[in-house]
Amino acid sequence: MDIQTGFFFLFSIVLIFSALRVIMARNPVHAVLYLMLAFSQASAIWLLLEAEFLAVTLVLVYLGAVMVLFLFVVMMLDIKIDQLRRSFWKHMPLAATLGAIVVFEMGLVLLTGFRVTDEPVVAQAIGQTVEVDNAKALGILLYTEYVYPIQIAAAILLVAMIAAIALTLRERKDSKAIDPAIQVRVRAADRLQVVQVEPTRTREPPAARQENKS
Repeated sequence: MDIQTGFFFLFSIVLIFSALRVIMARNPVHAVLYLMLAFSQASAIWLLLEAEFLAVTLVLVYLGAVMVLFLFVVMMLDIKIDQLRRSFWKHMPLAATLGAIVVFEMGLVLLTGFRVTDEPVVAQAIGQTVEVDNAKALGILLYTEYVYPIQIAAAILLVAMIAAIALTLRERKDSKAIDPAIQVRVRAADRLQVVQVEPTRTREPPAARQENKS
């Protein structure tokens, strides 16, 4: 067994363990952390398979953005652990059935093998056959043959982002948003006003006045 095979088994064992802990952990925060560990091990396996672009995408998108967002959401929400446990055992038969179907299909694919009809095609860029890695070949393909679909997708995402910001910043009656420009222009005189008040003497109670007279 070579070093690459050893690393594959190591990453696979840690991946399986972390995936099991995701569904078995009692604390939701721990489950999210185990899921992040599972994604990191899957990224390492992608690197062993020489799929650098998928590995980097898995780390940047899922570990860097999605899982951090999940972690913050889980920490901010008030999750009832007892209710989750009751619902877990309630849906356990359906989950076990679906899991068995998935395991059977994966085993069927692995036992029969992947039938490759054609030989792998070497990446071609601008009419020339070159030997490049996966990330570079994907970049050349995206920005040469599929450059217009990429630009259209980028424009759609930009419009969606602008629409989301516009819907969030619209003025509503129940909104308590503060204008930063007003906060910057504020002065101390606008917030605090010193008023001179003439001193006043409090009236003494009748009992106290009688005692003073006596």
